[in-house]
Amino acid sequence: MDKTQRSGQKERFIGLEWLRFALGLYIVIFHTLHTYPSISDWSHYVTDIGFFSTSTFFVLSGFLLTHVYLDNQRKLREPARSFWIKRFSNLYPIHIGSLLLAIGISLLIGYLAITPQDAGMSPRFVIYDVNNDLGQTTPGALEHFMSNAELALNLVLNVSLLHAWNPYYLTFNPPSWSISALMAFYLVFPWIAPRLFRLRHAGRALVVTNLLYLLPPLIVIAMTDFGMPETGILHRNPLIRLPEFVAGILLCVWYTRYRAAGGWLSVMQRLMLMAFVASCVVVAVWLLGQGHAWYYLLHNGLLLPAQLALILLATQWRTPESRRVRRLASRLGGASLPMFALHVPLFVIFTRTERVFAGDPALCTSGFRACFDAAGDSSLVFYPLFLLLTVLFCVMFQEQFVLRVRNAMQRWLLPRVGTPPSHTEKVAR
Repeated sequence: MDKTQRSGQKERFIGLEWLRFALGLYIVIFHTLHTYPSISDWSHYVTDIGFFSTSTFFVLSGFLLTHVYLDNQRKLREPARSFWIKRFSNLYPIHIGSLLLAIGISLLIGYLAITPQDAGMSPRFVIYDVNNDLGQTTPGALEHFMSNAELALNLVLNVSLLHAWNPYYLTFNPPSWSISALMAFYLVFPWIAPRLFRLRHAGRALVVTNLLYLLPPLIVIAMTDFGMPETGILHRNPLIRLPEFVAGILLCVWYTRYRAAGGWLSVMQRLMLMAFVASCVVVAVWLLGQGHAWYYLLHNGLLLPAQLALILLATQWRTPESRRVRRLASRLGGASLPMFALHVPLFVIFTRTERVFAGDPALCTSGFRACFDAAGDSSLVFYPLFLLLTVLFCVMFQEQFVLRVRNAMQRWLLPRVGTPPSHTEKVAR
């Protein structure tokens, strides 16, 4: 056993911090790289399975929460209400900050109209969620502008963190549905995690969970035309996506018992897991080109074993001696959820600014309209700069905004349920 286990403290997973960061970075690439026409011939091979990142993040959340919040008696180490307050105060500042930014940018870009497409940008604009060829055969058929009633309803859903339950379209800041789903998972965690830890055979439970997760996509494939609302339900409905979170809990159950028995993966076992994950990714990219049905299966369950294997691999990364490296991993891991939530409006800001500078920015001194009309094209050359700036912004957003608001919320809310505020938590943010 390592030093943390001998001293009775919780094991720290430096590899899971790096994994959280990698998942956040990949979701940024997934939603942005495909917009560059010059690489459209091959970029989809990089971005086709972007959903792998979100699913792995859900599994990882279940694993980390179980590891951190269950005590040695496998009971929740604090009252459920204080757990919910801490989880809510972690998520809500990220969500509200990204929501306000996304709505503000949408209004501003629609007003400035730097590109021809920008003129139609509005918080009301949405695209219906389907996974068939309707968008290709009938251009514009999936585009929709919300009515006043729809706009009001979806504002309420977003403010109350319930927007993942809308199966028809994504609103305002599309990637933030994952925050809504996470909050739903957190609500059931105090009830399901202790019970799952009492199961004698965690491995068998994982297999059953995976099979149950595959049932909804199989039903949709057998009975529908891959339209709406079934696509949206499979994509983000918290009840449908709950098996991923449950699988993370069960993986932690298995891992805890494995480590208690002195287990540690050998080099050969780790190489085999790496080969398994890589093979799953390659096969998945190929299967996505074989028909719409494969998307449903890969999105909802078929890649779950690979996600579990990836997390298990990350647990084997030994904690380095360097304090700076540990600190860097913690900061980047902590910025992962802001990366999920903020990258779309940040990409809009970056590309429009880039277009202005690629045109004739000197015209901006005499009139913005002429400057915007002269805007050029965005270039892949500057894409690494966008990624770097996004990471830096999200690190600062997490540390200078989210943590401060979170701590203020906890200082106000926790005493109301009889729990003193705790020190800043560094995991499962």
